[in-house]
Amino acid sequence: MANKLYGQIQIQERHRHRYEYNNKYKEEMEKHGLLCSGVSPNEKLVEIVELKEHPYFIASQFHPEFKSRPDRPHPLFKGLIKAAKK
Repeated sequence: MANKLYGQIQIQERHRHRYEYNNKYKEEMEKHGLLCSGVSPNEKLVEIVELKEHPYFIASQFHPEFKSRPDRPHPLFKGLIKAAKK
C-alpha cells in the first residue's frame, strides 16, 4: 500500500521519536498479517507497517503532517481520505 500511495519505492521522511518497533517480534507479527513495508536504509528500523487484509491500515514512525499542505496533502492522508470515501 505504501508503494502505491507514494508511487515510488524509496522515500525520505523525518523520523518521529525514540520509540522503535521491537524487531524481536517482527517475524511473529508478520506471520499474523502485519507487513513491515518501510524500513530505514540500514534495514534496522521499521518505519511503516500495514495490515494486509485491512482496507486502509498503515502506520508510520515519521511525521507525515510536516509535508502535508491543504493544496498538497501527504500521500498517507490522501490515501486515508480515498479509503474513507469508499
